Amino acid sequence: MKIHAKKNSLIILFCTLALAIFGCVMVYSASKYSATVNYGDEFFYLKKQILGVVIGLVGLIICSFVNHKVYRKFYWIFYFVGLVFLILVFIPGLSRTSYGATRWIGIGSFTIQPSEIAKFCLVFFLAGYLADGDKLSKVKHILITLSLGGAYCILIMLEPNMSITMCVAFTLIFMLFIGGMRLKVFGMMIVPAIALVVVLILMEPYRLSRLVAFINPWENPLDEGYQLIQSLYAIGSGGVWGVGLFNSRQAELFLPFSESDFIFSITAEELGFIGCIVLCMIFLTLIITIFKVGMRAANKFSAFLCFGIAAIISIQVVLNIAVVTGSIPPTGLPLPFISAGSTSLLVFMSAIGVVLNVDRQSRKGRI
Repeated sequence: MKIHAKKNSLIILFCTLALAIFGCVMVYSASKYSATVNYGDEFFYLKKQILGVVIGLVGLIICSFVNHKVYRKFYWIFYFVGLVFLILVFIPGLSRTSYGATRWIGIGSFTIQPSEIAKFCLVFFLAGYLADGDKLSKVKHILITLSLGGAYCILIMLEPNMSITMCVAFTLIFMLFIGGMRLKVFGMMIVPAIALVVVLILMEPYRLSRLVAFINPWENPLDEGYQLIQSLYAIGSGGVWGVGLFNSRQAELFLPFSESDFIFSITAEELGFIGCIVLCMIFLTLIITIFKVGMRAANKFSAFLCFGIAAIISIQVVLNIAVVTGSIPPTGLPLPFISAGSTSLLVFMSAIGVVLNVDRQSRKGRI
């Protein structure tokens, strides 16, 4: 009976660990050649990924034992913590720039990506704010929520990081929807949102170039279209069963960011269509089970926490796969639990710990 009662938690924990372990394998496979060439150590990225998993597990364990109801008292603090982290990116000496984007802060060799932390801070804030009475019945509170979430989006866009901006924006809209925003108001938001996306694309020449490359990557195969073409080569080469684990050709410096944003392409090349389906099923099982925990939660705050965390995971997975398959214009976005990146692993695994605590507290309430 106890095992049956803990079914959801066991499924979530199994899926999370399976994805994290699989991520270590794929990061090694996707990076061993480039790590050897650039650092003289084929395990360079794997070591960092394993460290990220270990730190993430510590975060998961701690968050699974901390009563999540405590967070409700401090939801405004979560908002300002996320805001401060995003502002720190623009402080000279603390910020780190790579490939023309300033998305990291660091001291010495230690770096973190504030946007990864901020998007979960926003979920904690929204869960507390929306659970505090029937706020979305009034236009004033809808505008306040949009403005507060919009501040995050603006700061992330200035880095620039359009992919995380889209993730945060979609999560914000989803949270407003489940929070009780009327369909009529939701429909009124669509047109301005689409117009804003168009404006943002036109504001930066590189975004327009990426859009053109998305429409016809072979028009400029050695520049803007190069990454998408190499990604499609990797996916096409995999076929049904793949070329075999550790046998990727595109990972040999042909596909940029193969260990991070485009790791799904290497997965498709090595493990084929079948491997990708299995990976997607694990993600789907994880997301559905988190939603189930939210549906059985004892209160709105607990439910909104789970729904928000599930939304971030699902939105990020969908956007990442859509990018690498050429379904939407290229934009950098890591695949949760899989792509190289310690900050991402820490925050995602810690968020899973929060969900596990929600499930534990809900079961206690039903006993």
